[in-house]
Amino acid sequence: MRINDQITLDEGELDERFVRASGPGGQNVNKVSTAVELRFDARRSPSLPTGVSIRLQKLAGRRLTDDGVIVIRADRHRTQERNREDARERLAELVREATHVPKPRLKTKPTRASKERRLEGKKVRSTTKKMRKARSDGD
Repeated sequence: MRINDQITLDEGELDERFVRASGPGGQNVNKVSTAVELRFDARRSPSLPTGVSIRLQKLAGRRLTDDGVIVIRADRHRTQERNREDARERLAELVREATHVPKPRLKTKPTRASKERRLEGKKVRSTTKKMRKARSDGD
């Protein structure tokens, strides 16, 4: 399965199981296993570079098992073939997203003016609260 110019997943790395779907399909849904459960071992895949594998596992979220296997369940369509294509496309999109290397954040310091504005705001707020306090003048 081709992801991009550099990454191609071997068909042997994908494990597909067909199970009964809960979606549309009428009586057919009770008789035929049209839903697809696609499993891909992201942690041990030789097709993925280490960085992509790590980002993929983070992106997978709750679809990732404790063993590092990504499970994608597709049951949107009525036919097994369309669900199979849907599951594979969703996995490919997830891997494509993981190939994007995020730009590292550069630390910045607050400007002098922004510090002064913050302190001025604190003074104003403090004065407002002081004015609200009940005074005990010995009444």
